Amino acid sequence: MTADTPQHGLFLVLEGVEGAGKTTQAELLRHRFRVTEVAHTVSREPGGTRLGEGIRELLLERGELDIPIESELLLMLGARAAFIQQVVRPALERGEVVLSDRFELSTFAYQGFGRGIDLNEVRRLNRFSTGGIRPDLTLILDVPVGHGLARQRGAGKEQDRFEGGGDVFLERVREGYRTLSQEDERVLLLDGSLPSEVVHEEIVSLLAGRFPGRFPETFSDASG
Repeated sequence: MTADTPQHGLFLVLEGVEGAGKTTQAELLRHRFRVTEVAHTVSREPGGTRLGEGIRELLLERGELDIPIESELLLMLGARAAFIQQVVRPALERGEVVLSDRFELSTFAYQGFGRGIDLNEVRRLNRFSTGGIRPDLTLILDVPVGHGLARQRGAGKEQDRFEGGGDVFLERVREGYRTLSQEDERVLLLDGSLPSEVVHEEIVSLLAGRFPGRFPETFSDASG
């Protein structure tokens, strides 16, 4: 965050490989925010805006398109710029808790570690797209690749472009996440293979402990 980018709210992100449980945890947190009357915005990346959702469909569902990895990166960052300007920045300035299912670490892990694009260049372009806004806390839900893919199959989810990249690609992504978790104190690695309610309670405890006074006393006690 730069000096000219006010950030009065709280920006939280859930990350992880396919099937890590991010969407489940986002919904559990959305419910807890609602019942404890925490002003919030929950969204996803790419997505959250009309442009972002269009890019999401293009990237994930249009498997017949041959998208070069450089184009993939730039499409992701184009969606992110709209996400920051139209969703994240306004919500933070209203003082809300913003929770995003994926953000910049996905780009570092997938396009950097996974696709092999120079990570310094990825970071440079990402800074331009975000305007300097960064999450206050990113939680990486870590699961073995095979475990995550089995979850996806069990849920009847069809493979998207990234799941179709194969186990070797996804292993690079997972190792990228694990490496990134060691480089920033605002990034924490959690065991995403545990039951969803256990993971949820761990996240709630982390948030209450890390941001004292930001959440009501009922936050830790409310049913997720």
